[in-house]
Amino acid sequence: MRVLFDQATPVPIRQFLKGHTVSTAAHEGWDRLQNGELLNAAEAAAFDVLVTTDKNMRYQQNLAGRKIAIIVLGKQQWPELRSHVQLIVAAINSAKPGIYVEVRIPDDK
Repeated sequence: MRVLFDQATPVPIRQFLKGHTVSTAAHEGWDRLQNGELLNAAEAAAFDVLVTTDKNMRYQQNLAGRKIAIIVLGKQQWPELRSHVQLIVAAINSAKPGIYVEVRIPDDK
């Protein structure tokens, strides 16, 4: 699968996505695009999955009819995500076209 990381998505997740091609919005030159424009560009470039930390995307965008899967991370700081990275990997691995999934990251105690 082709996976696109939005601006605030921690890049260290990339090393856990074996078998996927991962790029970032910045690398693609899309770091200034807003959500709708970013989704359109990602779909036009044949990305399968967008990983983002923008929890408001589902309320700001009409996601009906989208081909790209959207995975929203419950937290954006790598130290908080590190011990739960398998939840993220599982969500990406099971992503289907047009789905919207929020990955809830438990609080570490």
